[in-house]
Amino acid sequence: MLKTILAISGKPGLYKLISQAKNMLIVESVADKKRMPIYASDKVISLGDIAMYTDAEEVPLAEVLESVKTKENGQAASLDFRKASAEELHAFMAEVLPNYDRDRVHTSDIKKLIQWYDLLVAGGETEFVEKPAVSE
Repeated sequence: MLKTILAISGKPGLYKLISQAKNMLIVESVADKKRMPIYASDKVISLGDIAMYTDAEEVPLAEVLESVKTKENGQAASLDFRKASAEELHAFMAEVLPNYDRDRVHTSDIKKLIQWYDLLVAGGETEFVEKPAVSE
């Protein structure tokens, strides 16, 4: 699911991949559903390619978002990332991912995680980890 959700450098919010053309992508904003072209010169990353550092290995963003969803019971985050102190943000992260690397995961990363989670939930995207297909 997260493979088609994109973060675009220089543009706020998250975007869903709609179509591909020769030198551009057609994306739709998760927040307001407006469509726009994104060109090859724009820096684009799929949320499926992002991971967070832990003391042992990197954990895919999908698993971290799923953990936030479990903590928040599928609702928007109870912590306002704009007003929260660094200590509150790191306490939130410790609940979600207890063994996260405190040296390499910055306060801004935690803010972005909460912001993205809220955008996805508000946009109706709540299936972060793909369920394995059931074979008969």
